[in-house]
Amino acid sequence: MMRRRRKTILRNLNSYLRPRCAARGLPRLKGEEGTTPIEYAFILILYMAMLFGICGFAFALYTYHFVSHASKSATRWAAVNGFACTTDSSCAAPATATDIQNYVAQLAPQGINPNNLTVTASWPSTDGICATVSNDPGCTVQVQVSYSYAFILPLVGINPLKLSSASQMIIAH
Repeated sequence: MMRRRRKTILRNLNSYLRPRCAARGLPRLKGEEGTTPIEYAFILILYMAMLFGICGFAFALYTYHFVSHASKSATRWAAVNGFACTTDSSCAAPATATDIQNYVAQLAPQGINPNNLTVTASWPSTDGICATVSNDPGCTVQVQVSYSYAFILPLVGINPLKLSSASQMIIAH
């Protein structure tokens, strides 16, 4: 009697734990044939949109990293190439706003369009010697780099994203 009862309990347990789906015994409805390719197409579209969205935002992050690095690097270059750099022959001429723009354009790697870069260099100090010679040692130089980033895919309805970074340093040379 005990053995029969165990078999019945195990049979009931197996039928309870067995997943209920169309492939395991439930009859299919007549209108379900051919739905798998349609479901796959919907999921594929969502998956590809998500994948391309991740790639687009990753490239935007890469671009922002470049903009940040370019502003810091250009500020340092302008601080080293100040008004007094011609006295020890370490540069041909002091840095100007045009020289800083050309320097940033040379830094642009593959994938970054130099035509979308906007570089603004200024010497904001107005006290002491800085009132007469703006890029003299001890004065401040500020460089702001902006980039107009447009997403590759039109799935993201964002207008071109304005990425910008500013850096400021005291001229040492």
